[in-house]
Amino acid sequence: MAEGERPAFYALPAGGWRDYWTLLHPPYTVWHLSYVAIGAGLAPSIDGRWLAESLLAFFLAVGLAAHALDELRGRPLRTRIPDGVLWGIAAAGLAGAVALGADGVLEVSPWLAVFIVAGGFLVVAYNMELFGGAFHSNLWFALGWGAFPALTGYFAQAARVSLGAAAVAAACAAISAAQRQLSTPVRRLRRHAVKVDGRVALDDGTVEPLDAAALRAAPEGALGWLSIAMPLLAVGLVAARVLH
Repeated sequence: MAEGERPAFYALPAGGWRDYWTLLHPPYTVWHLSYVAIGAGLAPSIDGRWLAESLLAFFLAVGLAAHALDELRGRPLRTRIPDGVLWGIAAAGLAGAVALGADGVLEVSPWLAVFIVAGGFLVVAYNMELFGGAFHSNLWFALGWGAFPALTGYFAQAARVSLGAAAVAAACAAISAAQRQLSTPVRRLRRHAVKVDGRVALDDGTVEPLDAAALRAAPEGALGWLSIAMPLLAVGLVAARVLH
């Protein structure tokens, strides 16, 4: 990584409380929590308690546990959080998510247990790159971080799966795949590129410098706008259902 380069566009300077902000991946965490609300917004009616518990469970599992486990593998965000603290965050996050899911199993549907097992497995297998990294792929990112939250959000409200919910889950998977397509080259530039040097010559004779910032500008701009659009869409769907 080039000197002075941040590991992510939302990362703060390393050290202290700033490391925990960076660890949370705030724009992406809110983005993926939006899928839960989008799924809930498709249900015939919305129970505020189950929506809140679903959002909290995914925050604990994805916002905390998944990101802590990811940071333990090579420190991609360059935080100074001790390994023991990261392990503690991961364990507490997963335990809290499972406890909230167990509440749903008792009161919503015993089939929620399938979602709990699948979600816990995905968090650990993806971020720890188990089974030779078989689950650490663009496909599993799209399914686990896109389709799964949307489908779970719907099921927590309706206690069933519908064709409409499955279609929206597939759409969320496609959006997550697009996120991955945009973010992967950006991460490579920020975290691994030492130097980028070049230029673009246009047909009007203009010559523009080509550096890492220029290569990142379009994909990071798109990621920033999407991280705003998805939460707004989620809020709109939930509000339309609750206030109609």
